[in-house]
Amino acid sequence: MKADTPEPKSIDEYIAAFPPGVRKVLEEVRKTIREAAPGADEAIKYRMPTFTLNGNMVHFAAYARHVGFYPAPSAIEKFSKELSAWKGAKGSVQFPLDEPMPLALIGRIVRFRVKEQLELGKGKRRAKPTASKR
Repeated sequence: MKADTPEPKSIDEYIAAFPPGVRKVLEEVRKTIREAAPGADEAIKYRMPTFTLNGNMVHFAAYARHVGFYPAPSAIEKFSKELSAWKGAKGSVQFPLDEPMPLALIGRIVRFRVKEQLELGKGKRRAKPTASKR
């Protein structure tokens, strides 16, 4: 998505801004994430499609030659051997648009992130200490 394009309000709007071939790939990625994380919410954050569950869980975005997938550094580390075929960084990986999307791998990564986010949610729900009565 071009930087001078107005920020999309939904994932549907984000995907609609791309050519048909890219839209198809983005819809496949979205469907894969949705199936792996049925309880997650959709949002646009940092101008990217984002799935949230007790906070940001995964982001994805289309670029000229690749789809960026941002599952957090913990997931990149956990799946480092499987992701080694693609260019990446601490919290991201680039899947070229001219290659098949590794949807099964994306699904496994998302399921890993769901578990992490659910654990995070458990920590947030712990009872807060109450003030002592005088």
